[in-house]
Amino acid sequence: MRYRVNNRTGDKVSEIGFGSAYIYEAGTKAAVEAIRRAYDGGINYFDMASGDGRAFPMYGEALPDVRNNIFYQIHFGADYSRGTYGWSLDLDTVKRSLDKQLHDLRTDYIDYGFIHCQDEDSDWETYQRNGVYDYLMKMKEEGVVKHTGLSSHTPSVIQRIMDEAQIDMLMFSVNPGYDYGQGDYAHGGVDERSEIYKRCEKEGVGISVMKPFSGGQLLDAKRSPFGQALTPFQCIKYALDKPGVLTVLPGAQSVAEVDELLSYYDKTDEELDYSVIGSFAPPQANGKCVYCNHCKPCPVGIDIGLVNKYYDLAIVGDTLAKEHYSTLEKKASDCIFCGHCDSRCPFSVKQSKRMAEIKSFME
Repeated sequence: MRYRVNNRTGDKVSEIGFGSAYIYEAGTKAAVEAIRRAYDGGINYFDMASGDGRAFPMYGEALPDVRNNIFYQIHFGADYSRGTYGWSLDLDTVKRSLDKQLHDLRTDYIDYGFIHCQDEDSDWETYQRNGVYDYLMKMKEEGVVKHTGLSSHTPSVIQRIMDEAQIDMLMFSVNPGYDYGQGDYAHGGVDERSEIYKRCEKEGVGISVMKPFSGGQLLDAKRSPFGQALTPFQCIKYALDKPGVLTVLPGAQSVAEVDELLSYYDKTDEELDYSVIGSFAPPQANGKCVYCNHCKPCPVGIDIGLVNKYYDLAIVGDTLAKEHYSTLEKKASDCIFCGHCDSRCPFSVKQSKRMAEIKSFME
């Protein structure tokens, strides 16, 4: 397992986390075994937006002895007070649900307390008016909540809440379908979504990725908006390549499924290559680097994807990006303009021309 650091909190978070949407369907024995296998395999970040409250006692049974080694992402607004999942902006309901979750998890604190499922401006206005956000911040002041987060599918709402609230982690739906305007939660255009990634990286806000497979749609050629299936590993790699992303949260219901997810680290570069999506990118995405590194190998050894990422971050004001760039062994100035990368880029990026731009700005 590899880990990434949340610059807001200092927490080392596993690149592959664990989503809990359907774990309860496995039954207690299988679920407990799967959760424990995830932990033993290095997963330390668990999202608790489950489809049913039965999931919480399963975690309470699986992980009580390692509670201080893991992170729970718990949602203020996900209602389990009646057992099944509901969404509520009522303060008393939120309190009852949280009490039940903490009891079932056998814990007395929350690592990341989330402003839950804010997809409309009116959701955020109601959340504040009803006192739910104030309650979250009170719990943080008391030390029950360690850090705060936000879950949303809508870039414009994310931007507003990040302007107005304290956010240490964002839960955002990241996959090539949504980023290219395909799917039920494909909110925001290519550039709007890109701005979220870059803002989070610049401000040190980590991103935990929900719906990395677009609800399974991207894994099924018949349902995929691209007309062909991607693998789970291509989708995970795609998300992890985005600025700001710390962890991807696929679900699993058995030890075998957990082991399959963990095999991500055994895959070859060819198996992780998601450049096929370039064939289906909308016109507004044409000519924009997505850091896929399909252009490798560079004859002089430039990490073209990383150089592009640092440049994109630097031009929006991320001072650390320039510092990171300065430590690279090979920079844009080493480009010999051979055109190899231009011929291989599935997104029609003129990388050799871009290297000249990057050199001028970064060096």
